[in-house]
Amino acid sequence: MIPTIRPKVELLSPALIKTILDEGLAVLEKQGIFVENEEALRLFQDAGMKIEKETRRVFITPKLVEKGLATTPASITLSDRSGQRSYTVGGDDVHFDPGSAAVWILDHKTQVERAAVTDDMVNFVRISDGLDNLHFQSTGLVSSDVPDIIADSYRLFIGLLFSDKPVVTGTFKVAGFAPMRDMLAVVRGGEAGLSSKPLAIFDACPSPPLKWSNLTTQSLIDSARAGIPSELISMGMTGATSPVTLAGTLVQHVAETLAGLIICQLAKPGAPVIWGGSPSSFDMRKGTTPMGAIETMMIDMAYAQIAKHLKLPTHAYMSLSDAKLNDSQAGLETALGAVLAGLAGINVVSGPGMLNFESCQSLEKLVIDDEICGMVYRLLAGISQREEPIAKNLFEAIIQGGSFLTLPHTREWFRKEHTFPRVADRDTYDAWAAAGRKTMDDRAHDEVERMLASRAPNLPAPEVVHELRKVMEAEAKRNGLTKLPAIKGLG
Repeated sequence: MIPTIRPKVELLSPALIKTILDEGLAVLEKQGIFVENEEALRLFQDAGMKIEKETRRVFITPKLVEKGLATTPASITLSDRSGQRSYTVGGDDVHFDPGSAAVWILDHKTQVERAAVTDDMVNFVRISDGLDNLHFQSTGLVSSDVPDIIADSYRLFIGLLFSDKPVVTGTFKVAGFAPMRDMLAVVRGGEAGLSSKPLAIFDACPSPPLKWSNLTTQSLIDSARAGIPSELISMGMTGATSPVTLAGTLVQHVAETLAGLIICQLAKPGAPVIWGGSPSSFDMRKGTTPMGAIETMMIDMAYAQIAKHLKLPTHAYMSLSDAKLNDSQAGLETALGAVLAGLAGINVVSGPGMLNFESCQSLEKLVIDDEICGMVYRLLAGISQREEPIAKNLFEAIIQGGSFLTLPHTREWFRKEHTFPRVADRDTYDAWAAAGRKTMDDRAHDEVERMLASRAPNLPAPEVVHELRKVMEAEAKRNGLTKLPAIKGLG
């Protein structure tokens, strides 16, 4: 059999990769990077780096970068809540997860954004859990019915209750890490399990240009020491908070991301790190950050190629849209981003479900995007030689008056070779009209309703639920909240 070719796209030549890396290293050594966190400054000082105490700028040498890259794992293995299923984050493996930390949800009935509440979070996690092409879940909504001070731990609490999938999350405040770590330890049966079978990825975002805040730096240090993978989310905006050219933004991305990687390795050599990001092509006409712009996607693909050159796991915010409704723009931007992310071999692709510049989630879009992700996986599987010979032996029956529809070969390979969408329309016009002339958004809403009605909540064992509630209720009480909102499906 002839081997199958996996389709692939690259944007940078080896010479351009080298130049971008060299310039990023030069920026770290000559301009340095602002580090607000005291513990990180001590780690850099102990490593022999020059530090300007007045400005908190750290000047990182290429030698330290080389040492840090040598101890950073080339791949990470995540395990689900049950510990039975594992996922490799590395190489060209691709995993989609919903975009994280949206503050709005698109109400299908009114077609208007509104603040998300606990019920929305539960539904979001349950739908994410039931979609096969989303390998990971995320803390994708921030609930408005709990105080901001516990919003980070509360969204992880809901995610661990209602989904078995690994979760992409992150902290909103330094003190938020401890209860989140404790909840993950509950699921794993102790803190040792956090590093042996990682269940969560923690996002940490430098502040462009060239700054690591106290919060995000502490997240890197705490995650590294707990064995939790850190996903480094550089967020330069071309011409606003990073150079206007795509290559210039890549230089800044390299400098910021390498600095975060080094902080992780100084905290604990061998700490798992994912080279990620959420940069954007800044639209100066509108003052917006279009994640659906082709230039944004090109930056994502290019920095992922740089990470692969460095033999590091990759992440990007793609397969999302800046549209405000589930319209043609939403489909165009999401599908293009998902396909390009797949062809670039990006390991963790965050974005399905997202609208309005990463600020809004839609349950209906989540269902639609899962279908897009399934198409991407089919594309990446390529065209295979299924039998030997491929087909020349089939034509004899056709010449003798047969039909491909009746061949055993057709029955054997039809469902293995083709995909069958749930919400995309493949009816005839008359059948579509007879079914109510529904849009894709309407059909996706029907699927959301069906999934919520037919699938029981995917809860962990009762004793795990009890311990998770203890941790969350204690965190709420510490922050002045006497009672958590009622959670449907929990009992």
